[in-house]
Amino acid sequence: MKIVSYNVNGIRAALTKGFAEWLKATDPDIIGLQEIKAEESQIDKTIFEDMGYHIYWYPAAKKGYSGVAILTKIKPKHVEYGVKHQFYDDEGRILRADFDGFSFMSAYFPSGTTGDIRQVFKYKFLDDIYGYSQDLIKKLPNLILSGDYNICHKPIDIHNPVSNKNSSGFLPEERAWMDKFTGSGFIDTFRLFNPNPHHYTWWSYRAGSRSKNLGWRIDYHMATEPLKEKIKRSITLPDALHSDHCPIMIEIDKY
Repeated sequence: MKIVSYNVNGIRAALTKGFAEWLKATDPDIIGLQEIKAEESQIDKTIFEDMGYHIYWYPAAKKGYSGVAILTKIKPKHVEYGVKHQFYDDEGRILRADFDGFSFMSAYFPSGTTGDIRQVFKYKFLDDIYGYSQDLIKKLPNLILSGDYNICHKPIDIHNPVSNKNSSGFLPEERAWMDKFTGSGFIDTFRLFNPNPHHYTWWSYRAGSRSKNLGWRIDYHMATEPLKEKIKRSITLPDALHSDHCPIMIEIDKY
């Protein structure tokens, strides 16, 4: 079973860049999208329905902003929209689908790059999502929490850790949160298979960063410990060029 997560930075823009053709060729069983930046009525759903996907859409209240979605060929038993927290839910940040044997979340963590107010919001979100996830895995122990975390965990995850040490997304407090999160029962699946540097999932549009591979690894498939033996592969797909992010994919044994 192939599961993909992809911050598309605007689904309508991604579709003009060949996203649908890429999706058909890649053929994941489940794909979580972040930063869809569109209402469901603003896309042609038949594009995805004709590929066999059930569509679950969770846009932000503010038009053209944020939002997450899940496309899945396996019909979920239950879909949970949001986390019952108005500030986060108004921004369309968390969507969960429960299947037989496991649950999958598409998550878009806040960025703090626009200033102190949003950085404070980000820290509050991190505290709250930690508590929420810890409560959730007591009920749903087989959980994959995937998406754009907007944090590089370790120096290996960013092209220049020294010059970025004071940058939002690589701040000591954010990295400490990742330490806590990955010490609480969640596995960074990519690092199960690949300990090497220079693997990134986001590149600035400036100064040819992508062509020079000057990037950040901020997108993750985090899976709970009980799923560890089920995970057979975890990779980045940097050749997909529909966004400033690239997709990430895991393969797990079918349930």
